[in-house]
This record gives sequence, C-alpha cells and structure tokens, in this order.
Amino acid sequence: MKKYVDIGNAAVIAITLILFILALITSGLTKNLLLEAAVFLVSLKIILVNYKLSQSSKEIIEELHNIREKLDEKSQG
Repeated sequence: MKKYVDIGNAAVIAITLILFILALITSGLTKNLLLEAAVFLVSLKIILVNYKLSQSSKEIIEELHNIREKLDEKSQG
C-alpha cells in the first residue's frame, strides 16, 4: 500500500473518511448523505489522478534520462 499512497494522501483519505462517518452519524440517512458521499468520492478520485500523474512523470523523467545518456555517448564517441 505504501507504494500506491504516500503519507499526505493517506491523511486526506483518513480525514475525509472520518468526516464522512461523522456526517453519517450526525445527519443520518438524509439527502445530505449523497453530498457527503460525493465529496468523499471526489477526494479519492483526486488522489488517484495524482498517483497516475506521478507515475507518468516518473516514466517521462526516466525516458529523458535515457535520451540524455544516449546523446552523451554519441557526443563523446
């Protein structure tokens, strides 16, 4: 799990989940529950998009590093 979610994202998930549960307890099963569920899902979606973006960035940086190494080899040899 650690490689998928960093500490900041885990904290956001935990806080959002706690607030969702508190809202469920205090307001009960009302129409506000849908709003709370939507906020929770949006938070999760943002975190998942952030993870995918970081993975894409790592791949791009790795490719750029490989290109730089090849260019350095050509310029030296």
